[in-house]
Amino acid sequence: MDFLNPTVVTFIFYIIAMVCIGLYAYKSTSDFSDYILGGRSLGSFVTALSAGASDMSGWLLMGLPGAIYLSGLSEAWIAIGLIIGAWLNWLLVAGRLRVHTEVQNNALTLPDYFTSRFGDRKKVLRIISALVILVFFAIYCASGMVAGARLFESIFGMSYTTALWVSAIATISYVCIGGFLAISWTDTFQAGLMIFALLLTPIMTYLALGDTHQFVSLLDTARPHATNMLSGLSIVAIISSLAWGLGYFGQPHILVRFMAADSVRSIPQARKIGMSWMILCLGGAVGVGFISIAYFQAHPELASAVIQNPETVFMELTKILFNPWVAGVVLAAILAAVMSTLSCQLLVCSSTLTEDLYKGFLRKNASQNELVWVGRLMVLAISVLAIWLAINPNSKVLGLVAYAWAGFGAAFGPLIILSLFWKRMTLKGAIIGIILGASTVIIWKNYFAASTGLYEIVPGFILSFISIVVVSLMDKEPDQDVIERFEVADRLYKDEMQAMKTRPTNSAPELN
Repeated sequence: MDFLNPTVVTFIFYIIAMVCIGLYAYKSTSDFSDYILGGRSLGSFVTALSAGASDMSGWLLMGLPGAIYLSGLSEAWIAIGLIIGAWLNWLLVAGRLRVHTEVQNNALTLPDYFTSRFGDRKKVLRIISALVILVFFAIYCASGMVAGARLFESIFGMSYTTALWVSAIATISYVCIGGFLAISWTDTFQAGLMIFALLLTPIMTYLALGDTHQFVSLLDTARPHATNMLSGLSIVAIISSLAWGLGYFGQPHILVRFMAADSVRSIPQARKIGMSWMILCLGGAVGVGFISIAYFQAHPELASAVIQNPETVFMELTKILFNPWVAGVVLAAILAAVMSTLSCQLLVCSSTLTEDLYKGFLRKNASQNELVWVGRLMVLAISVLAIWLAINPNSKVLGLVAYAWAGFGAAFGPLIILSLFWKRMTLKGAIIGIILGASTVIIWKNYFAASTGLYEIVPGFILSFISIVVVSLMDKEPDQDVIERFEVADRLYKDEMQAMKTRPTNSAPELN
């Protein structure tokens, strides 16, 4: 390994910078609320970009470009579904969840919110939702570990196993040290790096081809149907791709960003910033995969690594097209995508184990300092589990993400939506909805997905939604105190929305 290589130097400098941010955030972490939710202090700018960065993991720069490179624009339906789902999540869920979680005993985690929202005195819902989070986040974290390992393997020439441990340690260090504030601040920086890389790389690849005529000619030769978004797709396949958007309503690592906003007033501005960033990034990722079809057709001698593993297409283009110093910055964008999502997932798992299980059942009177350190130990524990799941070098990033995304979307999506809009929803309905949603995803994935071609989130989401409504209507009405808390939160949200319409607002984003 050549540590004087400009690409390596730039890359290492980036890692050190992220750890330094974690050390700075350490000074601002005084209690457990700060560690897992940043004291609900994020302004619109940080809320938007940290939510986007924690959402767009390594699959954005590896899985999606690789899929587009193999199949053309027919894979872009996933991007369309994600944009629609994210916009609806910002519009329908973000502001309401911010208000409801504060009214519901200042809930710091989703299981904590569910427990208060439905008056779960026996804490059955807390246990079930915590287990769902741990199971699917273990898989999700493994996808981040795989993406990070592929990156370090490519840059430093390490073995897959060594690269896996090194990339994991780079992320674990600043999560353990700085907690939620470190993650949010680094996510904001990393979001800027990601959009820079995703806009620059397709432009540089296109310019390297010469002209439009040559690009079209090469594209037609390599993939004649690459521009046809319906090529080889059935209605079921299109529905499955668009259904990725349903997953947004149930992703804990994204929902926690809404909970951490400084106020509901920050949400509309954050939505504009976040959606603009997301559309540009997804467009860039699709562009990388699409233009690379023509580029590697023109340069087959450079295509061996991409042919072997299409998910390396972004990395290979970067190393070929850019000056080594710039390449280090652009490749750091992949690590940014990996670290931003993985760090938030590790912290959500940690907060679930600490707040919902350790404090909820073992140490109800634990001090704030004790909870912070237990949280740090839980980050390490989940990291080891994720590394173990990612140890297979043949693991595919997009496949792991798809499974975990569906699990959360089906288990929590209908529950979140109905809990924020329907006061008649009951505890039994919530429990059945989570269990049915999660189990349907697991069963469908293993027994029916291959034969039907239908993404497991579709049956999981539908069955969970229906079961919650049916069971709640068959059950007796919730206790009066449960209904009253819902009505207080609902009224506060509506009053705030009405006040925002009538008072003049400053259009500049809040930068804290």
